[in-house]
Amino acid sequence: MGLLFRSLVVLVMLLSSSWLPIIVSQSPASSAHVLDVILQDYAYRAFVHPRTGVTFDGRVPSNLTGIKVAGMRLRSGSLRSRGVPDYKEFRIPVGVVVQPYVERLVLVYQNLGNWSNVYYPLSGYTYLAPMLGLLAYDAVNLSATNLPELDIRASISPINIHFTNVKSVPDGSVAKCLWFDLRGNVNFSNVVSKNTCSTAQQGHFALVVEKPAPSPAPAPSAVSHKKKKNMKKVWIIVGSVLGGIILLTLLAMLLSWFKKYQQKKKMQHMEKASEVGEALRMTSVGSGKAPAAMGTRTQPTLETEYAP
Repeated sequence: MGLLFRSLVVLVMLLSSSWLPIIVSQSPASSAHVLDVILQDYAYRAFVHPRTGVTFDGRVPSNLTGIKVAGMRLRSGSLRSRGVPDYKEFRIPVGVVVQPYVERLVLVYQNLGNWSNVYYPLSGYTYLAPMLGLLAYDAVNLSATNLPELDIRASISPINIHFTNVKSVPDGSVAKCLWFDLRGNVNFSNVVSKNTCSTAQQGHFALVVEKPAPSPAPAPSAVSHKKKKNMKKVWIIVGSVLGGIILLTLLAMLLSWFKKYQQKKKMQHMEKASEVGEALRMTSVGSGKAPAAMGTRTQPTLETEYAP
């Protein structure tokens, strides 16, 4: 019966892992929790021959290629009294308390690689290093799946995370430590030392840098303002010249029309005068012609003709 139950659970987990791309596109927060459940199962599968205090690397399905997972089984008392000086990128000091108390626990390590921004999208920031996870689970049954996380807290010194393969920080920017707790809350803190962050609790951690704000449009310089002013003056002068030319052209056309009108009126007046006056006979004078009278109205007489 127990074997049948585990087989059903594994089948559900495999189906869930195949649906992860769809789940991620719908709800990043819930998909991150589903990913934790899946990675817990694959970390526990690595304990073929479990040994306390030894790191066992797990294998993830092909649709999660790029993600790394590992598990380390510890005694709660040993974790508190000795710590774990070197667990992947994590440096766990003495004084770490587990709640609720369990005799043995498993610390599951996650490196989300190029999936970091998929499961933990963060607007306005860029990841400088992949998201790293450290989660604690009960180790009473290494075949168990879908386990709730335990609560671990550093009571003396903080847990340090030393990130590797870190991208260079852009000029003028400052790297910050990012922490997602188990409830999905986002927390920022300063870097302790180069590429190192610290925490008192478990969760998911990364190094990020704020994206630079888009640069504002450059203000118009005095030179460009003067250039615009000069161009305005040039257009005013050009407009004035063109306006003057058009005005002179219209005036010249008006004078020409007025002159032609006067000539036309004069010709009409002369034509009327010629119609009213007496027509003159034309006669040849040399090589040209000239008007000549038909005859005199009063015949000339000699004064002697009236003498007695």
